[in-house]
Amino acid sequence: MKTGGFSYVVGFDDFPFERSHRGNVQVVGVVYNGLRLEGVLSGQVRRDGRNSTRALTGLIQHSKFYPSLQLVLLQGIALGGFNVVDIQALSDNLGLPVLVVSRRKPNLAAIEAALRKVRGGKQKWALIQKAGAIEHVAGVYVQRAGLSVKQAEHVLRRLAVHSHIPEPLRTAHLIAGGIATGQSRARP
Repeated sequence: MKTGGFSYVVGFDDFPFERSHRGNVQVVGVVYNGLRLEGVLSGQVRRDGRNSTRALTGLIQHSKFYPSLQLVLLQGIALGGFNVVDIQALSDNLGLPVLVVSRRKPNLAAIEAALRKVRGGKQKWALIQKAGAIEHVAGVYVQRAGLSVKQAEHVLRRLAVHSHIPEPLRTAHLIAGGIATGQSRARP
């Protein structure tokens, strides 16, 4: 597993979508080398589906950036509604650490209740639990695979320039919102 200084990082967020939307949801990944934007990746996941881990694995592995990447950042553990990423499998598949970042502490009771209404909800809840404890680090909440709390804190402090959210995630959020709605919103 590559665990260097985490200079080359990709951060993913999903596009906003209407509550009534069914089908695929666009995702965007931005690649940073330190604080320099190096590139953009885009793909799709199924709304409330089960393909986010496979989709992200393929998107990253088939990119020209993969050989240089040292860390994957996710804006929350699910994309496209409740398409929960298996962060342990993603880390194993790519040979890279994965860090899930949330501005606010997720309400696990509410998430578990909502998952009871979603197809495959039990398996999705198991993936959230498998991701490990939600930890408060450097002003945000994280779950992690393949890196220590100390390494996570180092990454967050180095990449969070304009807020507590790391620049790759902040940029992915801005790009996704701008493309989907014609203008971006400031807060991921």
